[in-house]
Amino acid sequence: MDFAGINYLAVVVAAVASFFVGWPWYMTLGKPWARAVGLDPDNPPKPQPAPFIVLGICLLVMAYVLAGVIGHLGAGQVTIRNGIISGLFVWVGFVVTPMAVNYTFQGRKSVLTLIDGGHFLLVLIVMGTIIGWFGA
Repeated sequence: MDFAGINYLAVVVAAVASFFVGWPWYMTLGKPWARAVGLDPDNPPKPQPAPFIVLGICLLVMAYVLAGVIGHLGAGQVTIRNGIISGLFVWVGFVVTPMAVNYTFQGRKSVLTLIDGGHFLLVLIVMGTIIGWFGA
């Protein structure tokens, strides 16, 4: 199946690369993140595999959809520049805005929106860069 000129190898590479964006991000911001979600930063719960499996699947879906969005720009438009711009637009329009609304209604601290939103900004920039680099 060929949908909007999607390069499936680019999708997989983008998803895998973006999976590893979270590691240094949350290692650096783990304590403020834990405090923001109400956990004890000095006594974190043992990591479970299920969230990482869900994350991997969702990153594949995100990369596939972003590749479709970039591919719909037209022939010859799957570029690094357009990948980054598309990633930024998707982040602003569909990631950080509902995240901010949900966290506000949940009474979460604004730092949580900054930490999680920043993570997904990096994820989408990495994805857009890789998808644009690979081309259609």
